[in-house]
Amino acid sequence: MRYRFVFGFSCLALAPVCQVQAAPVAPERALQQITSAEFVSLRSIAGWLRQSGRDGFVGADVADVMGIPRLQTEDLLEARQRGFRDEDELRIAQISADDKRDFLLFMVQRPDDQVYFYFSTLREGLKKAFVSIPSKNLVLPLDRLEAEARFRQEVRYWGERIEAR
Repeated sequence: MRYRFVFGFSCLALAPVCQVQAAPVAPERALQQITSAEFVSLRSIAGWLRQSGRDGFVGADVADVMGIPRLQTEDLLEARQRGFRDEDELRIAQISADDKRDFLLFMVQRPDDQVYFYFSTLREGLKKAFVSIPSKNLVLPLDRLEAEARFRQEVRYWGERIEAR
């Protein structure tokens, strides 16, 4: 099963995700590691997405799973997004298109039937991380250390994309 994220995150493509709450990651610890000198800040990525991102959306179902606040009447949350395919991996980053919400989402779809998700905010850093294994209809939270390491890797990836532009 391949995911279609070009136009935004939605549980139409992420059915297994909608039923699981991922374990939270200690935000202050993640933010400390992310803001160290060797990594680009989340704020830099956010600014780049706001400026260079394409119009997209986050489905209400995904917003609910992630804990992103929304009105009952909002089926889609507007986002600015960029996506890139690197060898066999597809990576997408999204940020809220308005000032009402603070979220920065990262997704990595790998060829080994694993899709990684990282939910962060500019104020708190990494909040949730999990992996979806579509062939097994399984979604698992990542343990804190693995989540932080993988999240740092994503921030580094997007930082390199910004520098290459």
